Amino acid sequence: MGFGAWFTMGLTVLVLLALIRDWASPDVVFLGAAVLLALVGVLEPAEAFAGFSNPGVLTVAGMFVVAAGLRETGVLDVVGDWLLGRVGTAGGARARLAGLVLPSSAVINNTPIVAMLLPVVVDWCRRQRVAPSSLLMHLSFLSILGGCCTLIGTSTNLVVHGLLLKQGDPNLPGLGFLELGMAGIPCALVGAAYLLLVAPRLTPKRKDARQQLSESRREYLSELKVAPECKLVGKTVEEAGLRHLPGLFLIEIDRDGEAIGPVEPDVTIHAGDRLIFTGDVSTITELEKIPGLVPAAQPEYEINAGSGVGRPGHRLCEAVVSSASPLVNQSVREAGFRALYDAAVVAVHRNGERLAGKVGDIELRPGDTLLLQVGPDFSRAYRDHNDFYLVSEVPGSTAVRHRRAPAAAAITVLLIVAIASGRVEPAVAALLAGGLMVATGCLWRIDALRAVEWPVLLAIAASLGLAEALDKTGAAAAGAELLVGATRSFGPIATLAALYLGTMILNELVTNNAAAALAFPLALESARVLGAEPRPFVIAITLAASFAFASPIGYQTHMMVYGPGGYRYGDFVRVGVPLNLLLWATATVLVPLIWPF
Repeated sequence: MGFGAWFTMGLTVLVLLALIRDWASPDVVFLGAAVLLALVGVLEPAEAFAGFSNPGVLTVAGMFVVAAGLRETGVLDVVGDWLLGRVGTAGGARARLAGLVLPSSAVINNTPIVAMLLPVVVDWCRRQRVAPSSLLMHLSFLSILGGCCTLIGTSTNLVVHGLLLKQGDPNLPGLGFLELGMAGIPCALVGAAYLLLVAPRLTPKRKDARQQLSESRREYLSELKVAPECKLVGKTVEEAGLRHLPGLFLIEIDRDGEAIGPVEPDVTIHAGDRLIFTGDVSTITELEKIPGLVPAAQPEYEINAGSGVGRPGHRLCEAVVSSASPLVNQSVREAGFRALYDAAVVAVHRNGERLAGKVGDIELRPGDTLLLQVGPDFSRAYRDHNDFYLVSEVPGSTAVRHRRAPAAAAITVLLIVAIASGRVEPAVAALLAGGLMVATGCLWRIDALRAVEWPVLLAIAASLGLAEALDKTGAAAAGAELLVGATRSFGPIATLAALYLGTMILNELVTNNAAAALAFPLALESARVLGAEPRPFVIAITLAASFAFASPIGYQTHMMVYGPGGYRYGDFVRVGVPLNLLLWATATVLVPLIWPF
């Protein structure tokens, strides 16, 4: 090996150490590695940064926009209710995910599956006060397990299929649609059992940044009125999901002037009820998106607040009342917010004091923080106004566009069909679907840009530069050859086990497709030297090139859940290494039985 290979291997060790020690975020680490590779001449700049035009990276970018469109139109809320709505424990949620993700990822690329389910799982975790880290790693792992059940489950399978066809050997045809599933399905079941029974004990209970911030947020008193068309009408408090809201408590129901409190879980919600809550602003934001729940102090402000009709860009703002404001010493109901500011008061916070009663009766004081339902221009118009000390928009509080839900759902179905058919490249389909979300009004352009997790894309794209260097310099191939060469004298099963292990380790360092491409010629050469059938060796490296669970860089879906789950590099090592070893043993036993040497 020359200087380039040794430099790349040393840099790879440094990158892994930086991730394990949390010296910097993954995007900074990988981008720095790509810059160094270009700086010392190991890679040309075009090679070092080619990942930024990689179809896989573009697919992930498009799927972030599609998922945001589904969220903004309320489709993900419906999916969440169907998938996890009645599940109350993390164990039950993991079982539901296994039942859905395993079969789905067998016929649909796992990247869009994870992109669409990620916000659903995070929302459920927040509502149930469950750490997202206890579920998101499972989501990524399950999607990979299911992807090895059919030819089209992952791009890795298609890469190996293409390499087989390229050989032009009639005795070594391409992979059949369900051929890989003869070993992939048992491996997926074994892996799912591990994830459901063993992994929960190893999975960390980490909080993402949003959860950590929410613990210190101020407590509001909020009052929302139930309009006749609200979907909560006729449901009990328990059925409506108002019983165990994260950081928010339903303290009273005002029904025709009669106070019902404390509120029991079997109390039925009626049209016209006034629901009085106290608690965290982020959960109030989610409640305000429910069609037919309107600010009780000024219900005439927008009777269809949740529908997004007539008020494009409708959102929530926090505003602190100044001592010079005309609002001081007036009740919320008397203040005339609609006339003065074209806004409605959703909730009120007074520092160090738990407010009681009705929001409309609260007499405002300087320093009170108001949660306001406003139009798109409120923040700009009143940010420097004398009436308020501070005005700031609440993230994620734009009104849900329920009327656009059919369009968003149709776009997503077309996306899935296009990808599953194999006639449209996933990157093209995902970017087209994201564009259609904006074009049809399911998502504002600015919200589409905000929806893209840029650090995730940077990390994925820059990591491909390191993978290219390992490939180009021969460092990866040299390591794999040494591993295989040491076992050839022990027979085909030992060589197959070594090939699988070598490919699996390689897969933790480079992309899954690169690992498959590098291991493929070694599999054929090993079979030739041993005088054995090449098929079992090819199947083994195909499985190993996808089953990468011990590193967040082993698969792009790991990088997608890394930030939202609040994970550290060592979390993947702790949960993923036992799963890697378990599947290694399973495949080593199964593959020779199904495809004899």
